[in-house]
Amino acid sequence: MNEQIQLMIDWIEANIKSQFSLDELSNYMGYSPYYCSFKFHQVTGISIRRYILLRRLYLSTEDLANNKKIIDVAIDYDYSSQEAYSRAFKSIFGINPREYQVNKFPVQSVVKLTINKNGEWFKMNISKKIEVEKLQHEQSDLFDKDIIHILNGQVMYEEFKNNKLMGYSDYAPFNEAMCVNATTEQIFDKEFILTRATGHQEPVEGYIEKVIDPLRNLFNKEYKCIVLWFGEDMFCQMNLLTILSYLEQSGYEGKVFLNSFREDEFKVNQTELELGHYYSVYNEVLVNHTKPSNELVPVMYQAINIYLEMLKEDNAVVKYIKKNRDISTNELIPKLFNLFPTIGYGDTQYKELISKFR
Repeated sequence: MNEQIQLMIDWIEANIKSQFSLDELSNYMGYSPYYCSFKFHQVTGISIRRYILLRRLYLSTEDLANNKKIIDVAIDYDYSSQEAYSRAFKSIFGINPREYQVNKFPVQSVVKLTINKNGEWFKMNISKKIEVEKLQHEQSDLFDKDIIHILNGQVMYEEFKNNKLMGYSDYAPFNEAMCVNATTEQIFDKEFILTRATGHQEPVEGYIEKVIDPLRNLFNKEYKCIVLWFGEDMFCQMNLLTILSYLEQSGYEGKVFLNSFREDEFKVNQTELELGHYYSVYNEVLVNHTKPSNELVPVMYQAINIYLEMLKEDNAVVKYIKKNRDISTNELIPKLFNLFPTIGYGDTQYKELISKFR
């Protein structure tokens, strides 16, 4: 079955700029349109039309970044008009194509699905310093001692600190998973610590040691600039939203840079962020589970949509788990990593979901 779905994906990719016809795909595959559509969704967790929409729009961002005319991009990807393309673009990224073209904001990568991919999933390789050296050439002041680099997770923190990838700056990890369990309006206070520790089912002392203590420099020192290294998946972006909200809550007045990257490669997209609305977004999204009222960079806008979708009992991941009850947990987790890379869950989160819905 996986080989058949991969053939479908390969055909779609070869015809990605053409008007999609399910009948033509079914003729190519030798199966009925219903069978192709049903099996694609069953294996990948996403409909064919949704996959094509996301792939087209993501690929179109590369043309926009190269300053291709929006009307030409719309025509290339088979939209009936520039307006139709712009509506679809904004529905996914939260901004229109012109805003993206001007600001080059980071977006989530929607790469071609590879069903039979083997090996470790999305393990970032930062042993090569090509991207860091490029950053140092472009932004040498971000390597100063008055800078703190906050990294999403302990592994990335240790790699950066041990190799002094950002010179003699301060380094700190954010060892959390804000996309699961309840949180509080005030960030990093006693109520927050108790609520988060309870949700993770660990003692308060252990939570403080793992999450709070590594951030002491952020709490106690003044920095002219804070650089945030977070992946573009939903898991990382909800952690990023929490840190940005804390900076607003604490009255931080220095510069803030986001170094966004994909989890399966170390290619950095750097953006300077302006504080001012993230705390209200944090409360709307992570506390009250409602859509944000402020405009956001596309990568966070996309992540929030995924987060709110994951709160639903019948989300795509849960449906996929339920449809594959006969597969062992050890076999199922790599499939989930492969099929849902924009979520960013780790083994722990997926094991909890599999246990809950089997």
